[in-house]
Amino acid sequence: MDMTMRSQADRIISASIRAVQPDDAVARALKGVTFPGRVVLVAAGKAAWQMAKAARDCLGERIDGGVVVTKYGHVMGPLGNFDCREAGHPVPDANSFAATQAALDLVSGLTEKDTVLFLLSGGGSALFEKPLVHPDVLQNITEQLLACGADIVEINTIRKRLSAVKGGRFALACAPAKVFSIVLSDILGDPLDMIASGPAVPDTTTCAQALEIAEKYNLRLPPEALACLHKETPKVLTNVTTQITGSVRELCAAAAKACQEMGYEPVLLTDQLCCQAKEAGSFLGTIARTHAGQGRKMAFLAGGETVVQLTGQGKGGRNQELALAAATALDGLTGVCVFSVGSDGTDGPTDAAGGYADGQTNRELTAAGLSVFEVLKENDAYHALQKTGGLIITGPTGTNVNDVAVVLVNG
Repeated sequence: MDMTMRSQADRIISASIRAVQPDDAVARALKGVTFPGRVVLVAAGKAAWQMAKAARDCLGERIDGGVVVTKYGHVMGPLGNFDCREAGHPVPDANSFAATQAALDLVSGLTEKDTVLFLLSGGGSALFEKPLVHPDVLQNITEQLLACGADIVEINTIRKRLSAVKGGRFALACAPAKVFSIVLSDILGDPLDMIASGPAVPDTTTCAQALEIAEKYNLRLPPEALACLHKETPKVLTNVTTQITGSVRELCAAAAKACQEMGYEPVLLTDQLCCQAKEAGSFLGTIARTHAGQGRKMAFLAGGETVVQLTGQGKGGRNQELALAAATALDGLTGVCVFSVGSDGTDGPTDAAGGYADGQTNRELTAAGLSVFEVLKENDAYHALQKTGGLIITGPTGTNVNDVAVVLVNG
């Protein structure tokens, strides 16, 4: 491993994630807002604890109580009178259901003068859930969607219809109380009804679209789930005010600034990356090979959210797979690297946030008897990068605004 390039990558990642913490964004959204009656808080998603802390720092005892549900390992400590819970992600579990029921209990019986402060971030689709089908059925369908290569919009179109809280249904449960929603976006283009499956947003998708997705990916749906796909979601909500804050564009800007401060000339390739992870990695690797040795310090950035189609039984995530796929094109080059990281600090069902590869990665794997092609076929990027020191581990970050991949060419 090129330790100089790896050190620079780590510094860029750290600076980028620090710059997109939700604290200031939540404070800006609450500035000047007044609430006439009671205020209760519900926070859901991978950034839920950090967002709830920021809201409590702003409003203090004005908040009567709260329920916070986030991913395992993401609660960083107690928050006064808030009930902080951890639950399953990316597949919902019994703790997801229990935490969501606690939130529904909290908002029941409120009046039209009261307000539900609803703080939402990516990951909420799994963490905030009350299924309309048997929990085992929901978990099976979620696993099918994650394995088939469907993108997040397609996945959430299905999940909305299987839930009592998604697709605007949570806002209905809060009525007649008002819902003041602050949303941290983790989906390209910031479609409000897709972020965490839009619990407090009118749904723009249709039953016909859900059925088309089910047919496209040959989903195995029992009769109770198929019946849910034929039931429409709320299309109008009159009790909700929403402010969106944070996005992959801000993450890319933060990464570009960090690169520039280290002497690189940043070039934003896209903030809408949404292809197969291994294809993105291969492409970024060729960009590095094209510009290597030209005497210019360049940084090429791509933000978004790639997808992985499972063909093997290995361990990894989209960012790890992207980085590993770049290793072949980088082979033998000096002063170059490709790294990709999830801003939430978790990449797939692993403890890594992403992956790193440079000109030595492919050779190190070959010496260990591994082929990049075969590893990718088995979806086992985690163990391969573990051997080369290419795992990026940040721990929970407190934010969630998609992923960023960076190509560094050091002259």
